[in-house]
Amino acid sequence: MQLIYHIASLQDVERAGRSGHYAPATLQSEGFIHCSYAGQVEAVANRYFHGQQYLALLEIDPQRVPARIVDENLLGGRELYPHLYGPLPMSAVTAIRELPRRQDGSLDLPCNIRADTLILPYTLLAVRTAPSKTGSDPKQDNE
Repeated sequence: MQLIYHIASLQDVERAGRSGHYAPATLQSEGFIHCSYAGQVEAVANRYFHGQQYLALLEIDPQRVPARIVDENLLGGRELYPHLYGPLPMSAVTAIRELPRRQDGSLDLPCNIRADTLILPYTLLAVRTAPSKTGSDPKQDNE
């Protein structure tokens, strides 16, 4: 099975690293966690996270996820996205990549998840802290 990806705030990832599982607000409100395949990450990032800072890309091994993962498009489009129907155990996260923002607001994404991108095990990310943002309403999930 191919890897799946999820974009999250660094703060949420740090919190998940401490608790051992990741459960964003949309898991409660929509019943699943929005994810993407490698070829979908750039479009999702620039559609939903343009201009945002302090983001991370979680690389997830679906075989380590006990919850159901369903490929679907709930907006009526043709492209299918993986939706994770349950909390994400951080043990299923194989890498975390910080996603810096370019001057034009787009995210500096790894080209097809390049190997030369900084990869942080989630346990190391917990020691990094992102400055707090006030007055912003960051999107917590993708798709």
